[in-house]
Amino acid sequence: GVVGIGQDITGRIAQEREYSKLIDTANAPIFGVDTEGKVNVWNQCAMRLVGYSTEEVMGHSLVQEFITDDFKTAVQAVLDQALRGDETANFEFPLITKAGARIEVLLNATTRRDEHGNVIGVVGIGQDITGRIAQEREYSKLIDTANAPIFGVDTEGKVNVWNQCAMRLVGYSTEEVMGHSLVQEFITDDFKTAVQAVLDQALRGDETANFEFPLITKAGARIEVLLNATTRRDEHGNVIGVVGIGQ
Repeated sequence: GVVGIGQDITGRIAQEREYSKLIDTANAPIFGVDTEGKVNVWNQCAMRLVGYSTEEVMGHSLVQEFITDDFKTAVQAVLDQALRGDETANFEFPLITKAGARIEVLLNATTRRDEHGNVIGVVGIGQDITGRIAQEREYSKLIDTANAPIFGVDTEGKVNVWNQCAMRLVGYSTEEVMGHSLVQEFITDDFKTAVQAVLDQALRGDETANFEFPLITKAGARIEVLLNATTRRDEHGNVIGVVGIGQ
């Protein structure tokens, strides 16, 4: 004879359906791939954003068919890491829409597991940051062409903004200053402590206006600058550096 041992999975199936519904109607593009990188989740927001229907993407390779050539390797690496259980947050990459446009996406890649804990794929929750990146590029262009010397440093005091006016004033090109310590390499010894204090204050959110200090030009001359030091923040409000507008 035969003995059958059953298990009631009604609750689990109902839970999975609710999970699928939440994903499909979420207000963010969500996609998933299996262990071979083939698309097996594609919600309505992803469909609206990229232009491909669920039927057009299911079973197709996400990386090979929908990622730009310059990002194929990087995106594949993120997926491979997630398949090993090493998840990635805030990874920026471009997707190609059905119309051929390039859109920028900020992605969180999460490992997907079955009820036994086995890895069965990756789920990516995205955010369309195309508009933000365009805005940042416009902001960078305005800074670069401004009629005042503008420089920026990161949280370690390394130069990461150096506009054309600063270049003309001090004589160093962007390539010569990027990644270098502003205070240690371009400020006179008698003002190193004071300028560092202004930067440290701005990194704490305490901005400074009309601070006078000298810069050393490439030719070795000393020029006096009147500075406004402004805290620089990312889209989440986290301090990422300081921007100085000089005169």
